[in-house]
Amino acid sequence: MNTGITSFNADAVQSFIRFAQHPFKFSAFLFWKLPSAWLCGVRAKSLTPDVCVTSVPYRWISQNPFQSTYFACLAMAAELSTGLPAMMYVRSAPKRVSMLVTNIQATFVKKATGLTFFTCTEVPVLRDAMAQAIRSGEPVTVTIHTEGKDKDGTLIATFAVTWSFKSKS
Repeated sequence: MNTGITSFNADAVQSFIRFAQHPFKFSAFLFWKLPSAWLCGVRAKSLTPDVCVTSVPYRWISQNPFQSTYFACLAMAAELSTGLPAMMYVRSAPKRVSMLVTNIQATFVKKATGLTFFTCTEVPVLRDAMAQAIRSGEPVTVTIHTEGKDKDGTLIATFAVTWSFKSKS
């Protein structure tokens, strides 16, 4: 469904994708704006107009006492997999748009003992919600799902992140 993309600057979308996939530039952004995520090893793996993949490793700084990745580190990677595409569309929107997480729900299926990849395939839903907020001038909330899996594809956790978008004058 391509109904919302006409509201957004395609060149700005592509520019943001290049920024997010540049290892040094995006790492510096995380260090400056989300230092705890940077320190725990949260990284953007890929970003397209339709899908975002992030990762978080299991290591000393991200561990819990049960020899697995601490739930908050998993939540940071999950939120980034939904928030990075939201930022992409906020920066390419024809008007200023504010974005805010209003709710987050998680289900943990298996211990995360290695690198966990979070994949959000609902990016078009985010884009359409933001386009609706721009058109209507009213706040729009949308719940976006992301799945965390290990390198073998085993499900580790699922998250539902609720975002609120509001067009600014």
